[in-house]
Amino acid sequence: MLGDAWSLAGPFWRARDERRAWALLASVVALTLGSVWLNVQFNLWNNRFYDTLQNHDLPGFWRQLGVFCALATAFIVVAVYRQYLQQLLFIRWRTWLTRHLLEGWLHPGTAYRLGARLADRVDNPDQRVAEDARGFVSATLDLTLGLLNAGVTLGSFVGILWGLSGTLTVPLAGGLAIPGYMVWVAISYALIGTWITHRLGRPLIALNGEQQKVEADFRYALVQVRDHAEAIALARGEPREHVRLSTGFEAIRANWFALIRTTKRLTWFSAGYGQVANVFPILAAAPRYFSGGLKLGGLMQTAQAFGQVQGALSWFIDAYPRLADWRATVKRLTAFAAATAGDRNAEAAAGIVRETRPGATIGLSALQVDAPDGRTLVTVPARELEIGNRLLISGPSGGGKSSLIRAIAGLWREGRGAVKVPAGATLMFVPQRPYLPEGTLREALAYPLPPDAFTPRSVDDAVQHAGLGRYARQLDLRQRWAAILSPGEQQRVHFARVLLHQPDWAFLDESTSALDEAAQGELYRQLRRACPRTTIVSVGHRATLTGLHDTFWSIGAPATPAAPAAGTGTGNALRVPAGRSRRRIGVL
Repeated sequence: MLGDAWSLAGPFWRARDERRAWALLASVVALTLGSVWLNVQFNLWNNRFYDTLQNHDLPGFWRQLGVFCALATAFIVVAVYRQYLQQLLFIRWRTWLTRHLLEGWLHPGTAYRLGARLADRVDNPDQRVAEDARGFVSATLDLTLGLLNAGVTLGSFVGILWGLSGTLTVPLAGGLAIPGYMVWVAISYALIGTWITHRLGRPLIALNGEQQKVEADFRYALVQVRDHAEAIALARGEPREHVRLSTGFEAIRANWFALIRTTKRLTWFSAGYGQVANVFPILAAAPRYFSGGLKLGGLMQTAQAFGQVQGALSWFIDAYPRLADWRATVKRLTAFAAATAGDRNAEAAAGIVRETRPGATIGLSALQVDAPDGRTLVTVPARELEIGNRLLISGPSGGGKSSLIRAIAGLWREGRGAVKVPAGATLMFVPQRPYLPEGTLREALAYPLPPDAFTPRSVDDAVQHAGLGRYARQLDLRQRWAAILSPGEQQRVHFARVLLHQPDWAFLDESTSALDEAAQGELYRQLRRACPRTTIVSVGHRATLTGLHDTFWSIGAPATPAAPAAGTGTGNALRVPAGRSRRRIGVL
């Protein structure tokens, strides 16, 4: 587990541009050592102060109060700046870790593949980037600095306690002398407590990990209801959603009861352990006090020194619940980091290779697109997608049309063959389900570029040509446009994006499914007029799309009975008839 934690933390501390983080850490460590030194001074002050009380020394009493004020002021300053600098270090480290996780998750295609293929192993990536990253950094700093404080405290007070303890003679074998006996009592007390705590608290590790998972699942289910409220209302699905959400919360409730049962058993022991620790050193030192070997100041100093040694040795007991939660967080973060890194490494061993080449066409070289279960969806012999040609890919649902588009985009790796795209060409892929990020409509139109990448006139023209003129005066309003616009209007926004960006290639995957045929025809005519140099590749089922394209590929039955087979494999293959008319019809 420490190795997993270092794999997450090490890159941050090895980064050359994190000298300020090292300076912050050094300052926090120095202040931690300073607080331990002040505790030692308080321990020595205890002896002197209580001796003035025992001796009725009034001038000495006021003098010791002055010393206390100076020590207390220094302690407050150290405590404030230690917390302040630790919080600065926390946000710096969390910022780096969040960016590191986002870089892995948002590597081209990785978020899609993790969501589509590894959702059962890497659940709720949003929680891992937000909550787990925060919890890991916070807990790592607290636990590490707490362990440092405990170690330095132990080293500082064990000598004091040893000197104050004297020698205890046990009436065994003619009298057994035990020097520094209070130290051995503190060690024994802490070791027994640590062993019992581990036995009682061990189930917390698995329970905390499960609690994080079920909480994230419940939040995701709530977000689903929010995002699909209209569909739920139209289907009168509220009772079913209530059952689904109640079931999700029941998982939280059941795991929470298991947590509180385990925590209750641990608290029974830890609370009793802490209370006994308050009086135990007095009881252990009482024989020397009543025999005259210790004064009141020495007794109080011994009790405090014992408390410091025992507290340092009992760090594991006090930190156990936090350690259990930290371990679960480390496990989730390392699994997420390994999945994103594994996806990048798998890119080199992908069955379908995507590469750039000189020229103007997109080449499909012996391409075979497989389903995740190994079943072949579609095979394409050597084919060129020519620039300026409008291509329509049609066929039954589930035949591999969208998978072929994803393979060209570099998202789909299952299969074999190669996709060769022209170097320097801009490709835009428009899915059936539009994505409108939170923000203004102008930002959504410019996505993924910043809104100032386009002139206001070009944005207005794209909006008008896409049939969104009614929103021309609302382009800079910050709203949840995905909830305001109808599905058809959202698809118009994506067409406006194509009109605005004017890519070399535009791949439209069922991008007019929410529009009527007249609107569909008008949008394609606007594309042909406003983007004459853009090559269109469409996926669709409507027969009216055929007249809007130059080439027609059909997945499934041959487009013409005489079409000879040219493909291989168990999936659908490409067939091209003899002759070269303006409309070349093939079967894919």
